[in-house]
Amino acid sequence: MTIRNVRDHGQRYRPRMACLKKLEAVVLEMQDPKTGVKSQTQRLVITTIPHAITGEDIVEWIANRFKVGAAGNMSVFLLLLLITTSLIPFLLQTPYFWPAQQWPVEDTDYAIYLAKRNIRKKGMLELHEQEQYNNLHKWMNHKWDFIVMQAKEQYRAGKERKKPDRVVFDCQERAYWVVHRPPIIFTQQCIMRPRVKSSVSIGALVKYSTTYKQHDPFLYPCLPSNPWLTDDVTYWQLNMQNIENPTKMRVERWTFSFGELLSDPRGRDDFRLFLKKEFSGENLAFWEACEDLKWGTAATMKEKAQQIYKTFLARGAPRWINIDGKTMEITVKGLSHPHRYVLDAAQTHIYMLMKKDSYGRYLKSPVFKETQKKAVVPEPHNFSDSQLEQNAKKRRPSLSPIILRQQEEEQKAKLAASGPVDITQVMSKLAQKKGTEHRT
Repeated sequence: MTIRNVRDHGQRYRPRMACLKKLEAVVLEMQDPKTGVKSQTQRLVITTIPHAITGEDIVEWIANRFKVGAAGNMSVFLLLLLITTSLIPFLLQTPYFWPAQQWPVEDTDYAIYLAKRNIRKKGMLELHEQEQYNNLHKWMNHKWDFIVMQAKEQYRAGKERKKPDRVVFDCQERAYWVVHRPPIIFTQQCIMRPRVKSSVSIGALVKYSTTYKQHDPFLYPCLPSNPWLTDDVTYWQLNMQNIENPTKMRVERWTFSFGELLSDPRGRDDFRLFLKKEFSGENLAFWEACEDLKWGTAATMKEKAQQIYKTFLARGAPRWINIDGKTMEITVKGLSHPHRYVLDAAQTHIYMLMKKDSYGRYLKSPVFKETQKKAVVPEPHNFSDSQLEQNAKKRRPSLSPIILRQQEEEQKAKLAASGPVDITQVMSKLAQKKGTEHRT
């Protein structure tokens, strides 16, 4: 390395080190028993966690310490979040391992560490550690007795610590050496991995940001209003899963990618209608059945896999799908011992078929154009400060959406078990109940 390179390296590195030292100074202030963040002992079942603090305590302390203003401001909140996430690594590490210490990473220290791990693991080191251990043993054979002696002393001293402290220190020490002595195999994989030009990757990032910027809730407001701030549920009502006329913003996302279309239940229903008109609805039905198998319960996994085979893949199946012979061979062979991902090859084949063929025609079809034409463009709600304050006073804690969904499913099951009922009446009652819960 030339003198100029050393100087340039120092100029690049110095600002980072100055920043790290400032962060470490803040952490030391936070740990002050009088003026720092107040901690308390947390009991979890039979385990006692000393000096426990919450993220809210840290954010409040930083806001008071640096006088950054009201925590309700979004920009202030993001600033506090950024500072807090920067401080977390320092809060979780012993000062000995802080970056500003700049301890020289010597092979002797690493050899002592590996020898200590070898004693603790009784010779059962990981593959890359065993390789490094053997290399260092050959290279430092002249002072290996000294290294083993130091390792035994450190191991003996570590056993005298309390178990929680010993576990924490071991994890921190291991993380330190993973950073400074990474496994060789990872380095080789990084070298062999193909690289993309920076201009290409930056162009892709700019394209993604331009496409999605209006759909980013941090950059653009929710229309007609943000329900978390105004307590107005219109936004949720307009974006229900299977609403008849979705919003224009929601329909626009379907054009970004095929994955966006399938991830939206309303978009999937629209795509299903198009496929039925093209007499290829079995492709989407097969994809959905594979997703159900992948994310369903383990108890019904084997039964579902066999049912999918009989419905879509077997000779003379009622909804037979067209896949190539090699994919069929892999799928049939895997079905002898079914698991969650046994149909991945066939599912990927059908997914790519729909993406490359059906998706493009769908975006040009009358079905999509009709949905696009009927899409809703909500007008923004303008609430005064007094209205927002009044809404906040009326606010009541509500049940989790997961609990509400479970209650819905239980009620549907009870109604189905009680006898034949009019399904339209059942759905209208559930809709009325949901509207009442939103209003309360």
